[in-house]
Amino acid sequence: MVWTWRYEKADGSAVTPSGSQEEFAGQGDAETWIGETWKQLADDGVDTAVLLDDGKVIYSMSLHEA
Repeated sequence: MVWTWRYEKADGSAVTPSGSQEEFAGQGDAETWIGETWKQLADDGVDTAVLLDDGKVIYSMSLHEA
């Protein structure tokens, strides 16, 4: 299994921040990584991060603070 993140704007359109396309061996690794980088991704124009497991959507989350 390959875990990845897909990044979107608020309207659902794709965003590709530079240097942020990572692949992870497990869900925990992917979640740790997003926890460490979400602020920079938000600064780069990402509104939503979508966690994928071999291309299957697991969940999505906003990168804006509540």
